Amino acid sequence: MPVFVVTFEIWSHAACAAGEPDDRGFVLESAPLREAIAAVKETRTNQVDGVESISASDSDIGAAHCLYIDNGMEFLTGDRETRTLHIPEAVSAHSRRRIARLIGMEAPSPIRDRSAPSLSKMP
Repeated sequence: MPVFVVTFEIWSHAACAAGEPDDRGFVLESAPLREAIAAVKETRTNQVDGVESISASDSDIGAAHCLYIDNGMEFLTGDRETRTLHIPEAVSAHSRRRIARLIGMEAPSPIRDRSAPSLSKMP
């Protein structure tokens, strides 16, 4: 069974300007998928502006090794938190896409080749 890792980074306005986070570390160092998904969806406080974005380390979700959740600004501090789900090498491309959907990432629409005949037009 693959073991997943979840990390975090905290960014203040000053940290953004300096290009280094104020704090970073592990949320979970070794966890099954269910626990890792729950941990990556959490925030350090519940007083945030919601999820700002969900992205992957690769444009091909099936090849992504990390999935990132960027949370909105915390109301009290103005800081922002990013949580990262690190996917083990042994996980298949199909499973990586399923994991991305489980954390809320929408799959991009497939680009249809307009030069190929449509099945509805075939005899």
